[in-house]
Formats: sequence, structure tokens, C-alpha cells
Amino acid sequence: MKKILTLTIMLVAAIAGFAEDKYAQATFTEKRHDFGQIQEMKGPVTHTFEFTNTGNKPLIIVEAVASCGCTRPEYPTKPIKPGKKGKIKVTYNPIGRPGGFSKSVRVKTNGREQFSTLIIEGVTIPKGTKSDE
Repeated sequence: MKKILTLTIMLVAAIAGFAEDKYAQATFTEKRHDFGQIQEMKGPVTHTFEFTNTGNKPLIIVEAVASCGCTRPEYPTKPIKPGKKGKIKVTYNPIGRPGGFSKSVRVKTNGREQFSTLIIEGVTIPKGTKSDE
């Protein structure tokens, strides 16, 4: 009787262990984008970062926070099912910001790796220079 009870407890513990192995995971195709040279006079530029939920539990993007007010992330608010893709769109406004830039967006999820950092960079060519025409 003790052996049956012991085996039953071990089986329940093993099943519980498998349940704990469920996780979500955002796997990005890229985490850095270089716009190269952009024209200040042309206004905001946008890049879309794609990811796949490579986990086996729905992925939730809790928040995406930009390093400054000149950068705006947009992210899905509904859970991403395992194996499905999602996108985070990042817009940078170069107006009044000539020269090189490197901005980050910190993405928080319910995934195994809770945080990912996305980077956009480039050089803003100011209004009135020959290369902006």
C-alpha cells in the first residue's frame, strides 16, 4: 500500500512539474535597426520589429517603454498564441534633433525572459543642408 501511495505522489509531482514548464517567449527576428541617414524635414520614421512566441503559453506584452519622448512604440494588447507572430512598431521623430541618435525601447512580457531591448539608430540630416534636398 505504501508503494502505491508513494508512486501516486511521485506521479502527481511529475505532472505538476510538467505544468510548470509552460512558458511564453518573445523571439525577435532582430533587436536593432539602423535607419542610416534620415532627413529632418521629412518627419517621423518608423520601423516594425517582428517576433514569434516560441514558448508554449500565450505571450502578453505588458508594456513597451521608450527611452525618450521622441520615440513611440506601439504593441499588441491581446495575447499572442504559441507559434504565432506579433509586431512592435517604433516611430522616431527627428524634428529638432539633428545628428546621430540611438534610442531604445524596453519591452516587458510575461515570458521566460521578461525583458527585451529594441534599438533604433541613425543620423538626422538637419533642415537647410545640401544633403536634405
